[in-house]
Amino acid sequence: MKRRRMLNGLKAAQDLGDYADVPVLPANVDPQAHLSRNAVAQPFWLICGKDNVLAQLSGTAVVHLKDTSVLRFSMEIGDHVYIPAGTPHRIVPTEEGVQLRYKARVPGLEGVAWYCPGCDRELHRVEWDTADTISQQAYYDACAEFNDKDTLRHCEGCGTTHDPVDLTPFSAWPDIARSLEAELTTT
Repeated sequence: MKRRRMLNGLKAAQDLGDYADVPVLPANVDPQAHLSRNAVAQPFWLICGKDNVLAQLSGTAVVHLKDTSVLRFSMEIGDHVYIPAGTPHRIVPTEEGVQLRYKARVPGLEGVAWYCPGCDRELHRVEWDTADTISQQAYYDACAEFNDKDTLRHCEGCGTTHDPVDLTPFSAWPDIARSLEAELTTT
């Protein structure tokens, strides 16, 4: 999706895959708005190095948070949720919806993590610098690594094994990453 002034985010989101997080404003705008259409649970807990805000444009979802006084927030159309820097969070749609994530134009460090479904112990974490790595490619690579290594999904604490991530709903991530990378080389 070519960046431009966003006139119709709901229409533009129809062509996106789940958790596409596509920037939609001109590249020099700070904070930047990232658009996603989400129908399935986020396959990991996202960790952003800087504060960000989620806005629900359509549908409903629950945002789960770790290490905060609020552990979940139900989102309806028009709701905004502030996510402090470094807070692991995961979006679970209760009905398909469109969200905007407002984050710094230069977001810095980001990461994803998985937690044991049995005891909630952290199983695996991958971090990257967004100056060097496009997040959508990092999402895909981290999920593929998590799937490929049973040891990353097995909890040493309670013995539970996390299910592999079904990458089918997220197959657009590598294409989005290539498109964003191409945009960077032309600006």
